[in-house]
Amino acid sequence: MLAFLVNMGFSAVPTPLYVLYQRRDHFSTIMITVVYAVYAVGVIASLFLAGHVSDWIGRKRVLVPALLLNVVSALIFVCAPSLPGLLVARVVSGVSVGLTTATATAYLSELHLGTWSGRTGSPRRSQIVATAANLGGIGFGPLVAGLLAQYAPQPLVLPYVVFLVALAVLAVLVALSPETADLPDPAPRYRPQRIAVPEHARRMFFAAVTTGLASFAVYGIFNSLVPSFLAGTLHETSHAVAGAMAFAAFAAGAVAQIALSRAGLGLTLRTGPLVLVPGLALLVGGMWLPSLLMFVIGGILTGAGGGLAFRSALTAAGMTALPESRAEALAFFFLGAYIGLSVPVLALGIATQYVSTRVVMLAFVVIIGAAVALGARSVRAQYLRDELAASCR
Repeated sequence: MLAFLVNMGFSAVPTPLYVLYQRRDHFSTIMITVVYAVYAVGVIASLFLAGHVSDWIGRKRVLVPALLLNVVSALIFVCAPSLPGLLVARVVSGVSVGLTTATATAYLSELHLGTWSGRTGSPRRSQIVATAANLGGIGFGPLVAGLLAQYAPQPLVLPYVVFLVALAVLAVLVALSPETADLPDPAPRYRPQRIAVPEHARRMFFAAVTTGLASFAVYGIFNSLVPSFLAGTLHETSHAVAGAMAFAAFAAGAVAQIALSRAGLGLTLRTGPLVLVPGLALLVGGMWLPSLLMFVIGGILTGAGGGLAFRSALTAAGMTALPESRAEALAFFFLGAYIGLSVPVLALGIATQYVSTRVVMLAFVVIIGAAVALGARSVRAQYLRDELAASCR
C-alpha cells in the first residue's frame, strides 16, 4: 500500500510547483495544461500496452520497474528542469503510474483475499485500501511538495529528491514481498489491452468507466489548474496553500470512502453525486465572489463526492471482472479514468485563452456534475437489475 501511495504521490508533486515554473519560464496557462496532459498520455499509453501484463508475468515484475521509472522521472526533473525536460519527465512518470494503478490495485486485492497463502479476507477492505491509496497518494504528493517549496530551500529540486529516495527504498521492499498472481502456464502471447469482461456484464462495466472518467475529470482540476486559479483569481500565492488545497480534495475523497466503507454499492452511488454537485457549486461560487473560504469548502466537498463516485465505479467494474483477468479489466477502467483526468483539463486550459476563467469553470462544473450524476444513476440501475435477476434464479 505504501508503495502505491508514494508512487501516486510523486505523480502529483509538480502540482504546487507549476506556478514557480510558470514564473521562471513565463509559461501560459495552456502550457501548464500541456505539461500536465503529456503525463496522462504516458498513463494512457502504458495502460493500453502494459497495464494488464501482470496477469501473465506477476505483480512484482511490473510494480518494481514502475517504481524505478518514477525514480528516473525524478532524476530528469532535477537534472533537466527546462520545458523539454519537464515534458519528458511527465511522460515517464505517466508510464510509471499506468503500470502501477491496475497492478497495485489487483496486488492489494489478492493480498487481502489471501490468494497467496490460503487465507481469506475481505474484498471490500481491499477496494477501500486501493482507492484510498490512489486518491490519498495523489493528495499527499502536492502537500509535501507545497510545504517544501514554501519553507525549504531548492523548491524545484528538494521535493523530487525526497520522493526519489523513498521510491528507491520501496522498490526494494516490494521486490522482497510475496507474489500473488496465479500465472498461466504457458504464458499467453503478448497483445495490447482489450475488454476482459464477460459480455453480460459489459453494460455495467461501461457505465462504471463513464462514472470513473467523470470523477477523475474533477480531480484533474486540482492537479493542474487550481494553483493558477488560487494565484490569479483569488490572489493566494502560497505554495503551501496550493499543495494543501489539492491534498484537502484528495484526502476528503479517501476519508469519505473510509467513512462509508460498510455502505452498500447502491447507497454509495446515491451519496456521491449528492455531495459532489453542491461541492462543485461552492467551488465555482468561490471563484465568482471571490471567496477563498467558499473555494476551499467547495474543494473538500467536491473531493469527497468525487471519491465516493470513483470508489463506486471501481467496485462495480471489479465486480464484472473474472479472477484470471482482474488486472486487465482494471487497466481498461483506469484507461477511461485517466482520459477523464487529461482531456477535459486540456480543453479547459485551451478555453481559458478565449473566455474568462470563471465562465469556463461554470460550464465545466455543470457538464461534469451532470456526467457523474447520470453515470452513477446508470451503474446503480444496472446493479439493481443484476441483483434482481440473481435473486430470481
